[in-house]
Amino acid sequence: MTRVGRPRITFFDLDHTLLPIDSDYAWGEFTQAIGWCDRGEFKRRNDEFFAHYQAGTLDVHDYVRFATEAVRRRGPQAAAEAHERFMREVIRPAVRPAALELVRKHLDSDDEVLIVTATNEFVTAPIARELGVAHLIAVELERGSDGWITGEIAGVPSMREGKVVRVGQWLESRGLDWLDIDSTFYSDSMNDLPLLEKVDHPVATNPDARLRTVALERGWRILDLFTEQE
Repeated sequence: MTRVGRPRITFFDLDHTLLPIDSDYAWGEFTQAIGWCDRGEFKRRNDEFFAHYQAGTLDVHDYVRFATEAVRRRGPQAAAEAHERFMREVIRPAVRPAALELVRKHLDSDDEVLIVTATNEFVTAPIARELGVAHLIAVELERGSDGWITGEIAGVPSMREGKVVRVGQWLESRGLDWLDIDSTFYSDSMNDLPLLEKVDHPVATNPDARLRTVALERGWRILDLFTEQE
């Protein structure tokens, strides 16, 4: 039920929701392709972490240390150049018109739109801009005295229950509470069940099998975004 007169805020998960790929995993694959890490060992560990994420058992702190290791070694200039190539070769070809249209529909309706993702800010900030979304809640990376990332996480990681915490902090910084807004969240993943349960309008988007079952049981809207386009 829409809360009349209250600001509408729409939250989107990113990977497999607005993108048909996992940007974090794809970045790892990309660093292998450009020779930044040992292909065999990195792929083994990357696949292992990805399986834990899908199962809901990922230790995000261990993963972020692993996922940012090559970037930390290369430094900010090389990292920025590599990320632009990543955007050009991997992300932009993966962006689907259906996702852009969905984001635009909410923006045109004067919704405040945010991406809320468990992927780190280095990977996702340029992607959010590419999708036309000004506000991003992602895993924040700690920076050392030299201003460069350390491999540790700053604050609460935006994963599972942490997404609810981080969105709550974002609302509080704007003088808002959950009861002050009319909220919608699009996500594909069972990992996002806490935030889906928190909002007024949960939308299971390209849902994994477990989330599809929950959505059907609870009468939530199901949106097969990319299938509907194709």
